[in-house]
Amino acid sequence: MDAYVARQPIFNRKKKIYAYELLFRDSTANFVPDIDGDLATGQVLSNSVINIGMEEIAGDSLSFINFTESLLLKRIPLLLPKEKIVVEILEDVKPTPELLEACREISAKGYLIALDDFIYLPELRPLIEMADIIKFDFRISTIAEITSYIRRLPNPGPKLLAEKIETNEEFAIALDLGFDFFQGYFFCRPEIIKGRQIETTQLSHLEIVALLHQDAFEFAKLDELVSRDVGISYKLLRYINSPFFARLNKISTIKQALVYMGKDELQRFMSLIAISNLSSGKPHELINLACIRGKFCELLAQLSQKRVKSSELFTVGIFSLLDAIMDQPMHEIISKIPLSENIALALIQKKGLLAAFLILVIAYEQGRWALVKELADKLAIPEAAIPDLYLEACRWSNSVSPKN
Repeated sequence: MDAYVARQPIFNRKKKIYAYELLFRDSTANFVPDIDGDLATGQVLSNSVINIGMEEIAGDSLSFINFTESLLLKRIPLLLPKEKIVVEILEDVKPTPELLEACREISAKGYLIALDDFIYLPELRPLIEMADIIKFDFRISTIAEITSYIRRLPNPGPKLLAEKIETNEEFAIALDLGFDFFQGYFFCRPEIIKGRQIETTQLSHLEIVALLHQDAFEFAKLDELVSRDVGISYKLLRYINSPFFARLNKISTIKQALVYMGKDELQRFMSLIAISNLSSGKPHELINLACIRGKFCELLAQLSQKRVKSSELFTVGIFSLLDAIMDQPMHEIISKIPLSENIALALIQKKGLLAAFLILVIAYEQGRWALVKELADKLAIPEAAIPDLYLEACRWSNSVSPKN
């Protein structure tokens, strides 16, 4: 059985990755009617995690996984490695004696327990006492309600996780309330629109990316721009002579490297360099996500029956977070670099064919499976192939994105 799997990052107080929550699409609609839905979902979950290998999607980080009451009673979490997962108990789970017995067994065997979308109720006390982490949804509860719930918890008690944190202001509030972990898209939005200047070196990198997207670019101009930047020259020669290219003879000049790599590979390479150079002081996950988006967009383009350039879509994906990286509006950044009209339209207005691919990618990240299906049909992409492309993009990003 196949399943869609996406990940959403969970950060610590220093905006470093603590874990990922894994989102699964249960394909119960595709199962034969006489199979129990929860059991089928459990099989999908365990098979996909075991077959995929959690290190493929979460690396060395923990994976938060949601479990229904039925799956907990069936002890499904025990199928998975305790060192790799956090057992997330959904908010609608009733603390019956049977459920509490199952959770105590799971906890006693060394699994971390998290309570999802927590709202304090006296009957939840047994679950609270065995919980390692409690998640508060900042869209469901007000700050006053969350503060009240926290006061009713044991002290010392479980770690606190703030979810659905959408802005840096909310992140700051959660920090002040004593939260330990944070989940949401605050990290990929501009912190303050303060017009941080793009340095000369950074602008030259973006200019090289733009030059490579011109239909008839001047090779001599590219050679000149790259050769006069010591940092790019060093990285280019190191990259071209890496085991990735499996060359017998080393390449020692910039011109040789440029000719050997070709336009498409140079577009990817320079986009990576530009993003890495712009990202100083930002969470690594922001850059990692940009890399995933770029590769995911490229792979979807290669599979689609629509006539699009995969190299253009790679750039759309990897530049889709430039506003968060630069803390500037996207239109101001793009105005400084002569990207193609199609790319600019997709990045600034989220319109056009290229934007449809990007929206699909973002919908996949967020687990909005109905929209993923709708856009896959629109873009003539086989829906069943999409999960493997996402995992390939994650693997690629893990291999190329800069580490903290």
